[in-house]
Amino acid sequence: MKRIIIFIYGIVGYLSFVAATLYAMGFLNNVVVPTGIEKGVLRPFPVALATDVGLIALFGLAHSIMARKRFKAWWTRIIPSEAERSTYVLQSGLLLLLIFWFWQPMPTLIWSVESGYGRYALQAIHWLGWIIAILATFLINHFELTGLQHVFYNLRGTGPAPARFVTPFLYKMVRHPLQLGLLIAFWVTPDMSVGRLIFAATMHVYILIGLYFEERSLQQQFGAAYAAYQQATPKLMPHPFKK
Repeated sequence: MKRIIIFIYGIVGYLSFVAATLYAMGFLNNVVVPTGIEKGVLRPFPVALATDVGLIALFGLAHSIMARKRFKAWWTRIIPSEAERSTYVLQSGLLLLLIFWFWQPMPTLIWSVESGYGRYALQAIHWLGWIIAILATFLINHFELTGLQHVFYNLRGTGPAPARFVTPFLYKMVRHPLQLGLLIAFWVTPDMSVGRLIFAATMHVYILIGLYFEERSLQQQFGAAYAAYQQATPKLMPHPFKK
């Protein structure tokens, strides 16, 4: 029964990830979902700025703390270790949804591309960013990343296979294609508002900080193999003429 409950919990965590991802797409494009980055009641600029930065800071702080080994060691004394990854995914999804629901719009435009071809090109690049980000999760292990693998193996009563260091397709171009895809989706738009700029800039800062700690963990886990990978492969920006 305990294994079944943990498995159901893992599914809930995974669904929160899917919901947050789909909501983010609508949110950044002000379509389908009830709130958008430029949709909603306008508040005084200082209130909107403090609210939005605070929401992203809350997400970043929780996301970073829960990824640290010391926290995991303490946390798994309280919850089953098999549910740790699913809990991480669940809180990430819920906090992202919190950002989207309580975001305070600042719709003043910084730039707007009026040309039809220009708008279509930027929108295509924006959606390419989402495709890169989602594809990157499947190129490594989507279900391990989102916690489902842990709870599935626990349900079967077996442990997962040891982690392997692999660099398929996009990972041969950059070390972090998932984050690159997200940055493209955040930054590339035909209509850059003040609110969109603040969202993109603060999430960019968080991603850079998160990658610093993630790379430290990967160095500890994979040692010389990852160090060589760091030397040979750029972090986020691909080298167009690299063989």
